[in-house]
This record gives sequence, C-alpha cells and structure tokens, in this order.
Amino acid sequence: MRKDFLVFGSPLIEQPEIDEVVATLKSGWIGTGPKTHKFEDAFKAHTGTKHAIALSSCTAALHLALRAIGVSEGDEIIVPSMTFAATANTVVHCGARPVFADCDRETQNILPEDIERRITQKTKAIVVVHMAGRPCEMDEILKIAKRHDLKVIEDAAHAIETEYKGRKAGTIGDIGCFSFYVTKNLVTAEGGMATTENDAYAQNMRVLSLHGLSADAWKRYGEEGYKHYDVVEAGYKYNMTDLQASLGFHQLARIEVHRERREELWQRYMRELAGLPLILPAPIREHERHAYHLFTVIIDTKKAGITRDEFLDGMTKRNIGTGVHFRALHLQPYYRKLLGHKEGDLPNAEWIGDRTVSIPFSAKLTDDDVSDVIHAIKDIFTHAKQ
Repeated sequence: MRKDFLVFGSPLIEQPEIDEVVATLKSGWIGTGPKTHKFEDAFKAHTGTKHAIALSSCTAALHLALRAIGVSEGDEIIVPSMTFAATANTVVHCGARPVFADCDRETQNILPEDIERRITQKTKAIVVVHMAGRPCEMDEILKIAKRHDLKVIEDAAHAIETEYKGRKAGTIGDIGCFSFYVTKNLVTAEGGMATTENDAYAQNMRVLSLHGLSADAWKRYGEEGYKHYDVVEAGYKYNMTDLQASLGFHQLARIEVHRERREELWQRYMRELAGLPLILPAPIREHERHAYHLFTVIIDTKKAGITRDEFLDGMTKRNIGTGVHFRALHLQPYYRKLLGHKEGDLPNAEWIGDRTVSIPFSAKLTDDDVSDVIHAIKDIFTHAKQ
C-alpha cells in the first residue's frame, strides 16, 4: 500500500507558470489585463477560431453562450444527462428548461437519435458534451440542428485537444466552452474560455462577462488615463484575471507534451487492466482525436462481486484517489423535483452512473504512481473473490 495518498487529478504546474505568476504579482496588474488578452490570442491560435473570451469558469462560458444565442424563459434546451451539473444549471439560470437526453453506453456521449425525439416547438438549442475527451457525433447532431433551426453549443470542458474529423472541439458548433479547472488538461486553478466565429455573440459575451460595461472597460485604469465606461447590459462578474492567465499560456504551450504523456498512461492502463471485471473505454475511432482527459472504467458488478461504491471505498483504503464522472444528472434531487424524472427514464445514463469510476490520470503521475493504481485495483478484485 502507498504511504501517501495519491490525489485524483493533481495538476502538473512547472516553473515557468510559477515565475509568471510572481512577475504578475510584482507588476501590480493582477486583474483582467494584458496577460489575459495574451492568453486569449494564444487560445485563438490553438483552436483556429476568430474569437476567444477568457472567463472565470466553463460554467460562466456556458451561461454566456446561452445568453448570447437569446435563451430566455419558456425555451427548452436539450442537454445530456451524463454530464456535470453546470451543463443544466446554466439553462435554469436563463429561466429555460433543460431537457435531458440519454447517452451511448460505450462512448458515454449524447445519442443523436435521442436528441431528435425530444425536440419540440420550444426547443432553442442543443448542448453537447465531449465526454472524457471523446468527440460527439457532430455530423449527425449538426444535421438535426439544421433540420430544426437550432443552435449548437459545445461543452468542451474535457476536450481542449479533441478533434472530430480534423476539426477541433469547440469550433464545430455555434459556441464552444472550455474549462481550466484544477483537474483539467490545461489548468488556471479556476477559469474558462468561450470560442466562436460569430462577431455578435463574441461582443455580447465579452460585455456580459464584466458587469455589462462597455468594451475594454479593463483599460480604464491604464497609462492612457482614466476612461469612462457605460453600463449597457445587466452583466455578471465572469472575467478572467491576469494571475490565472499567467498559468494559462504556459500550460497551453505544453498541451501536446502533456497529452503524449497521458496517451502513454492510457495505453498502459488498457494493457494491464485487461481481463479484470471492468469495462474499459471504447476503442478510439479513426476520425476521432481523443483528449485523454479522463480514464473511466465501468465496474462489472456481476463479475466483480462488489458495487461501484464498494470499489471507491477500497481505493480510498489503499490511498488512491478516484472520481465519479458522472451520476445521471436527471436523477439528482433538484432535477427530479423540477422535471419529475424517475428511475428508468434514461437507462443508459443511469446504468453508467451506477457503475462508473475515474482512476488517477494526469501528466503529473509517475510510473510508480500508475503501478500503485493498477496494484490497488487488482488487489480489490482479489479480495472481493475471497
């Protein structure tokens, strides 16, 4: 057993980020400023998109994306049940109604055919989530959206390196939303980014992100002298800071190096966990580029002789941190009450939600860390059979 606890999703922070943060602190400009805009420019170059708006979180990006396309009270937005709460919560924040769709058991991504059957006259948009870094079937989804005149928002929180048929996730739909939370492939502690080709959407999101103040309000304390601003919308406090951006553009410069390391770990897990009472991630198809964000396994409860939660407890006892991505969102207490969902409504999401576990998977992991994870998993199943 490990002597120290292996934290799930611990980020790899290196010296260039540390030095940049210190330099930012010494500069006296730690709020939204030139380094935030430098990070936006770097992100635009990475994704090949026209606009990138740096924000305080992916949740903020999702909320502003919905606002930008005009979502309001009475609208319905189709979202996957296999996702984090923010994907649906932001719909509620707009006064709209989330409509949950089921997912594919193998890929865990939203099912296009289940999207179509849930469209009504009130449907305004589809939010897709590229689960664990695997792209959704965007061609089919875009055809459905075009057929019904709907907007498509990509929740690309897991998907900064993801591609679908050569196109980067977050640039395929109308607006893309990225996360830089502490467990993500690119880390700014907290933070996010919205990307779009649409000038009006970009302008609206930028203004709403900083109290609804007129453009470039962050410059009002600059060397050119104080600049008055106008309040043109009832906005939010969603801006990114230069402290966060100081981490971001150095992390972005090493994004491919970190992905290569995670790919090595992915292949090792696939080899050494084969044959256990687990369902491993589905094969990556030729037209997909996986971000390798999460390594999720499904506990085969019948063969294993233990539940998912017993497996989680066993990993904790062996000093290994784990995650659950995710329990079916439509069965969470708030959404049960709001929408009247019951067990059996979305069987695939529920089946996954009862059995899924994310094991440690980060560029920071050493080979010995990975050995400890594999040993702990094997040890749990060995003892479960006794």
